[in-house]
Amino acid sequence: MPHANREEEKKAGTVIVTGASRGIGAATARLVGASGFAVAVNFANGEATARQVVAQIVAAGGRAIAIQADVAREEDILRLFETAERELGPLQGLVNNAGITGGFARVEDVQAEAITRMLAVNVTGTILCSREAVRRMSLRHGGSGGSIVNISSLAARTGGSGEWVHYAASKGAINSFTIGLAREVASEGIRVNAIAPGLIETDLHATNGAPDRPQRMSPTIPMQRAGTPDEIAAGVLWLLSSAASYTTGTILEIGGGR
Repeated sequence: MPHANREEEKKAGTVIVTGASRGIGAATARLVGASGFAVAVNFANGEATARQVVAQIVAAGGRAIAIQADVAREEDILRLFETAERELGPLQGLVNNAGITGGFARVEDVQAEAITRMLAVNVTGTILCSREAVRRMSLRHGGSGGSIVNISSLAARTGGSGEWVHYAASKGAINSFTIGLAREVASEGIRVNAIAPGLIETDLHATNGAPDRPQRMSPTIPMQRAGTPDEIAAGVLWLLSSAASYTTGTILEIGGGR
């Protein structure tokens, strides 16, 4: 983000980052906090790591709190937003990062329970969190505007065949939702964009039983390497900031040319 905007962003309000206890979410929370926003570090599980992220933000001079909430549960979402605004101040941004893959499986082997849970987190959770953000930030509702950034995936374009077509489908839904909501609230002071990461070095791969996946797939990437959570966080911060003031309805791919 340009240094010229740093003082302006220091006057900014609260940003909620869902799924912020690790990986891309944690990197995003730290960078957003260092840029002057107050940060609500959301987690479903992993309270200890979420509190570590908060401690890092506070140690760097920022403001942050950890808030437990499962974005697959509407009542948790309502509590998340109410707590964030009560403790940190008016909402100015939302990063819909929380997501699960539903596991590695060909379509012929995927289970209904896994699909239902994955869609509840990835799609329903994103839509309901965005609903709450719009209700608070929209000029139409007396808000002062803001920015929503959804974390999608390059899998939405490549399809995820042989690994997680079901997950790719959920991210295709996020892309469509991003474009539609962006157009719906563009005149109400809210920008809505998405980041579509490619192969990123996080524990997602190990969690799904393939810890060697980043190394194995790196040769298929034009840049010959996996990306880092910090590289994704930089894109998120740009979309949140006033530097992206004329950007909405965009799917920003960060994937090393994949």
